[in-house]
This record gives sequence, structure tokens and C-alpha cells, in this order.
Amino acid sequence: MRILLVSDLHYALKQLDWVASVAATYEIVVIAGDVLDIESMVEPDTQIAVVLEYLARFATKTTVVVSSGNHDLNARNEHDERSAVWLAAARGPRLFVDAARLDTPHVMMTVCPWWDGPNSCAAIDRQFAEDAALVGDRLWIWVYHSPPVDSPTSWTGRRHYGDQELVDWIGRYEPAVVLCGHVHQAPFVRNGSWIDRVGSTVVFNSGRQIGPVPTHIEIDTDNRLATWSSLAGVEERAFADV
Repeated sequence: MRILLVSDLHYALKQLDWVASVAATYEIVVIAGDVLDIESMVEPDTQIAVVLEYLARFATKTTVVVSSGNHDLNARNEHDERSAVWLAAARGPRLFVDAARLDTPHVMMTVCPWWDGPNSCAAIDRQFAEDAALVGDRLWIWVYHSPPVDSPTSWTGRRHYGDQELVDWIGRYEPAVVLCGHVHQAPFVRNGSWIDRVGSTVVFNSGRQIGPVPTHIEIDTDNRLATWSSLAGVEERAFADV
């Protein structure tokens, strides 16, 4: 299976156009959070309407998985904690969003929302526990916007900007792969990286760049290979070599 990972598109329309142009060449396209941009001059409701149209377009070409990031929060959920409530409107037969589980014969993908309080965090814990009972011998992949703390994938060049809870969950449930974003600089700075291993889990962060083509990672689950492409060049790594 070929999976495309992008993240942190931040309402860059040319980058969304690029995803639309290549989506059909992958079995799954993953957007690991921050498809909106809270610093944009475009009103959030307008951004949401446009992005929903893009996601629907992607889903006519392939299976699409979208998790929320911190820029995507637009309302409060039933726990009175901030949430990307709008993203539920994108859900469809080939479009999987926050709190969803994507089942295929060889891969199971758990889609995690950005949590902004203890109740939402606890809901993710329950989500992992439920999916752990179902994964069997399939490759278990998590889509989770923030990378783990103390990892090269969360290094900004000055500090780690990652998630300790994710580290704890990885230790408890041992997924095969975690697909992240959030820390734009990590793949580009000294001591940072687009790939890391936490225990037995391989972690990817595609990073962010300007221009019409986003940084992106192509993942070949059959051969356990990953290729990161950016303005800095192309790098390929085997899972076993991380």
C-alpha cells in the first residue's frame, strides 16, 4: 500500500491543489493536522468551507484521512473543550476524520483529534484501547498531529515541542507507525529529523515549507520504506534502518 503524508498545509491553496493533483496515485492520503490557519486574513468560516470542498474532491480520487491540529479548533465539544467540530462534516465513505478507524485487510489506521483538555485526552485513550483489541496482526498506524517529546521529529532547533502523552501511549500500545506534523522545522534543523523510532514504533513528521508543493512523505507499507521529499532534496529510509 502506498500512503502519502502531508501536514500543516495552513490553508495554502496551491499546496492543496498539489495534493488534489497527485491523490489518485496513492491508496491513502493522510493530512496530519493544521489544514486551517488561525493567522490567515481569511475568515475561519470561509477557510472551513473551502477546505471541505477540497477534502470532498480528494475523496473522489482516493481514501482520505484527516486529523485535526491546534489551528483547526473552531468550537467547544460536549466536554466544553476546544475541538475541530467542523471536521465532522467532511466524514464520508472514503473520508476518515477525528476519532475514526480505517480498516483494510493489512493496515488499520487510528485517527486522533487534537485534544485540548482532560476529557478529550481520556477519549483518545479509550480510542486506542478499543482499536488495540481489533488490530490483530495488521500494521497499526496512528495519525496524531503532535510528534512525541524528546524526539528529533519534535525538535525546533531550540527546544522539543512534542507530546509526552503520545510517548506514554506509544509505550503502552506499541503501534507500528505514527504519522505527525506540528513542528514545521524538525526535518530541516540540525539534530532534527523527519523520521525517528520510539521503542518499536516508527514516527514520521513531514514538516512544512513554502511554495506550491508541500513537504511530503511517501510510505510503502509492503516494503516498509519511506521517502521524504522537500526543497532540501529527497531521502529514503527503510523502517528497519531507523
